[in-house]
Amino acid sequence: MSKTGSEAFLRVLSLDGKVVGRVKTPKVFTMDIRPDLIHRVVVALQSHRLQRKGRDELAGKRHVVEYLGVGRGLSRVPRLKGTTRASFVPLAVGGRLTHPPKPEKDIYKRVNKKEKLLALSSAIAATASKDYVQARGHRVEKAKYFPLVIVDDVQSLKKTKDVVFLFKNLGVWDDVLRVKNSMSKIRAGKGKMRGRKYKGGKGPLLVVARDNGIGLSARNIPGVDVVELRNVNVEVLAPGGNPGRLTIWDRSSIVALRSIFREKE
Repeated sequence: MSKTGSEAFLRVLSLDGKVVGRVKTPKVFTMDIRPDLIHRVVVALQSHRLQRKGRDELAGKRHVVEYLGVGRGLSRVPRLKGTTRASFVPLAVGGRLTHPPKPEKDIYKRVNKKEKLLALSSAIAATASKDYVQARGHRVEKAKYFPLVIVDDVQSLKKTKDVVFLFKNLGVWDDVLRVKNSMSKIRAGKGKMRGRKYKGGKGPLLVVARDNGIGLSARNIPGVDVVELRNVNVEVLAPGGNPGRLTIWDRSSIVALRSIFREKE
């Protein structure tokens, strides 16, 4: 970020990583960062994807049981007919659950509109803070300028090798390698038996005003996401509720941010 007179400007980089212009810095980049609010909104967004679940009303109750009465030195619980094995009751093998999940439970979390907007503004501001980006684990040591703003030509990249070339010129290729290396490790626990053998991290995020092919070009690069500005939300900018994702903006998106947040010229 550079300053000229009383106005702050961001350097606009070409696909080769060279400075070719500048654009006025949106005020949203200078807002206070609220990690607590960001986390709350992300959790709310995640709850919108949850599927309601319940239990069969007869689960654990499909047994022929009888009560043996007193005087046998046994607890007064139903037992499988003809045996002394406890059944039907909670805590017995094959018995019903004490408090089973119910489909009528309200799992949809809600957040006020002003809080959503404040969280979004805060998440955008965190992407412009190199300290937050590095604290999140991203490798941006080789990036000469921050935040990263590139020309609109990035929208029309057609080949994956062009996107790789772009990341190397911007100095963020090390972050892609970080994600790639992390995905080579088999995770511990039962997750690996449930179709989640590898756990991938989050790499650079490309925010463009219009996707004219960049999405297809970058989809095979580990950890890289491409999203149009109109689809940007808090979870995309702060995966897991942790602000500071490494974000690369195109020039049109920066200009659009100023109009979205109604900044005066």
